[in-house]
Amino acid sequence: MSEKKQQVHDFWNQASCGEELYLSNTDQRVLEIGVGLGADHQRYAEAGAELYGIDLTDRAVAHTRQRLQAFGLHSNLSVGDAENLDFPDESFDRVYTWGVLHHSPDTAKAVAEVWRVLKRGAEARIMVYNKWSIVGLMLWVRYALLALKPWRSLREIYATYLESPGTKAYSVSEARQLFSRFSEVRIRTVLTHGDLLESRAGQRHQGRLLDLARMIWPRGLIRQFFPKAGLFMLVEARK
Repeated sequence: MSEKKQQVHDFWNQASCGEELYLSNTDQRVLEIGVGLGADHQRYAEAGAELYGIDLTDRAVAHTRQRLQAFGLHSNLSVGDAENLDFPDESFDRVYTWGVLHHSPDTAKAVAEVWRVLKRGAEARIMVYNKWSIVGLMLWVRYALLALKPWRSLREIYATYLESPGTKAYSVSEARQLFSRFSEVRIRTVLTHGDLLESRAGQRHQGRLLDLARMIWPRGLIRQFFPKAGLFMLVEARK
């Protein structure tokens, strides 16, 4: 495992990522990359999918396996690397991954692997981070402007301060380039609890200043005037 990938592994092995719902119709054979705590994985299992799931950490695989066993559900779970999927070409009717591929040191290679294991005409549903988000602006103000280093780029800010080392975020045009090999790509961005300061700000961000900001944050104005400035970029990509 490379040094960068080991850093990502170590960060998420401390606390597996909880999942958000991004589901519609369930296909016959489904792969989830990055199972986290297994919430979405459970929903696919309940829907009767022939289900496979991988995660970079033993911790997440163990959590998800225990979760499914508690509900009498089954999945083919294993530790795995998104950049080197251990599945044959055109194996799956759907690949699903929520907030995972932007942590991989070589995200483009991971996307290429998603394309490879999808069947012709099948669809990937993927969430990656949106560069031009309220969260990104908040991080830039704190770690660039207020640190008297306004020249720091958003790329550096996301990679250093958002989550695990090397975390990336993409503009819509950059995401379209990343998924350019797919025959059809639909992208939308949505506001999150992080952009609206409606809950905790993750594992790394807390303090009195943030508590004060939550009390005065103009959520209504953000929803009205900046509805597309959310951290989550939802990508539907058909092979």
